[in-house]
Amino acid sequence: MRGIDRRLLQNFDWALLGLIAVLVVMGLVNLNSATHAVSGLAEEVRRQILAIGIGTIAFFVIVAIDYRHYERLALPLFGACLLLLAATLLFAPVTRGSQAWLFGGRLQPSEFAKVGLILALSRYFHRNPPGEIRRLAELARPMVIIALPVGLIVLQRDMGVALLTLLIGSTYFAFVRISWKTWAGIGMAAVMVLISLWMFVLKSYQQQRILAVVDPGRDPLASGYQAIQSRIAVGSGGLLGSGYLDGTQTQLRFLPTQHTDFAFSVLAEEWGFIGATATLSVYLFLLLWGLMIARRSKDSFGAMLAVGIVGILFWPAALNVAMVLGLAPVIGVPLPLFSYGGSAIVTSIAALGFLMNVSMRRYVF
Repeated sequence: MRGIDRRLLQNFDWALLGLIAVLVVMGLVNLNSATHAVSGLAEEVRRQILAIGIGTIAFFVIVAIDYRHYERLALPLFGACLLLLAATLLFAPVTRGSQAWLFGGRLQPSEFAKVGLILALSRYFHRNPPGEIRRLAELARPMVIIALPVGLIVLQRDMGVALLTLLIGSTYFAFVRISWKTWAGIGMAAVMVLISLWMFVLKSYQQQRILAVVDPGRDPLASGYQAIQSRIAVGSGGLLGSGYLDGTQTQLRFLPTQHTDFAFSVLAEEWGFIGATATLSVYLFLLLWGLMIARRSKDSFGAMLAVGIVGILFWPAALNVAMVLGLAPVIGVPLPLFSYGGSAIVTSIAALGFLMNVSMRRYVF
């Protein structure tokens, strides 16, 4: 037992921990500017530090338990996440058009559902190693696993998070051999779903946000306002930025939700192209490191788990940056480890505990 403990400590992934710490610290520095208070730390910064502390505790608790045990716990944990999502439909108040928060806005179950979904899909693909998928029916079971949380989130009317959860679950399909006919079937099904969502599910303001991507000027004071102000903030940063705490869009509060969905706009305005590129480079290194951990894993469950965690980080980061640059509709997706948000930061740090877990134990068995 002591030998195993010693090997775990020797194989602790300091590079992974360093990348996480860099992003978290950069996010806190950025948040301090986005919520700049004349005297002392803003309340949002204090809450973020508390959430980081909770996430760090969850990180090390997850690391302490051999990740192979989570394969047996995957379905109960997934079921618990589904129950939490269902509970929001019964007990959560409607906030900003969606019914997604419990306990007075302190808990967002859809964030935790992403981790539950990854555990369930990792278990499925571990126990059912995929060959070449020739028929769409062969993907029926994983698609049902994905559809359960996505459907409940759609019922919450949180379309942005529903899309994000769908993309995270679909990450696995990139690592499965699928024939072109099956891809064609998936494409046709996706088009039908999108048409149905547009006609029967999306509200008028949600449709306007999508149309604003093509032409933000069509409604510059409403649906296009955030996209326009974000572009101004990013553009005004130039090469080197306007300087810390000196961004006009940020400090004069022209940019709505600048500490959450548009935190990257604050970064680009104050630190410029160089600062934004450096931050995205850290994300890129973290994602590539995660894929390397997946490749080096000693079993398929660990590999699939690592791939899923990479998806949990990649998709919100890609959507958030695209949203900030006006290339995607404003759908309320925070930048992982960077934007303000208790449930989001706790979930992101805890999820990375699984990645550390797989990395540390690649030599143990």
